[in-house]
Amino acid sequence: MIVTGGTGALGAAVVGSLLEAGASCHVPYRSESEAQNFPQRAHPRTQLVSAGSLADEAAVAKLFDAVPSLWASIHLVGGYAWGPVAETDKATLMQQIETNLVTCFLCCRAAVRAIARAKAGGRIVNVASRPALEWRSGAGSAAYTASKAAVAALTTALAEEVAKDGILVNAVAPSIMDTPANRKAMPKADFAAWPKVDEVAQTILFLASPDNRVTRGAVTPVYGRT
Repeated sequence: MIVTGGTGALGAAVVGSLLEAGASCHVPYRSESEAQNFPQRAHPRTQLVSAGSLADEAAVAKLFDAVPSLWASIHLVGGYAWGPVAETDKATLMQQIETNLVTCFLCCRAAVRAIARAKAGGRIVNVASRPALEWRSGAGSAAYTASKAAVAALTTALAEEVAKDGILVNAVAPSIMDTPANRKAMPKADFAAWPKVDEVAQTILFLASPDNRVTRGAVTPVYGRT
């Protein structure tokens, strides 16, 4: 398995769930502090990989070429930018597109190629967002919403493209998740209603597993009670 964004809050939950299920995980990182703080860094079936930017074609190719046999690729890397359209410059828009869409596209492309080499089928799971499905909820963060909506569209189109090869492509669309960073940013929110990262991880685990035999092209809401 490859798990991009695996050193984040959701990523650590996903990697933990995969390890419990018996998988081996390749987890790219950009900074040494990410690697040092990663809770599963010492696990014998975890391989941390210094990969640089996943918006760089060469870096993505190197990451995927280093995995001899790939069953599933889970793409969690991304970022959020708030701001009304009138106050959002081109640089912010392009940054959101690169961070959310370009990284996902390049990793999907590399994953399709790597899974095809093994000739045994496989799974790809992306991460969209609630605004990617409910556009009006993205008011105030239109650049982010547009980039995540593109991830949802990419997921559905790619799923149709590679189904014949036994590759099932899906995505999850979380609402605001219960993470330390989100609690700090929104201290007055109802944390109990937010989906927990462990819960979202279980949905991702199923979509990436052999137990998922028929689901493809889905952008699955994981909203909790929000």
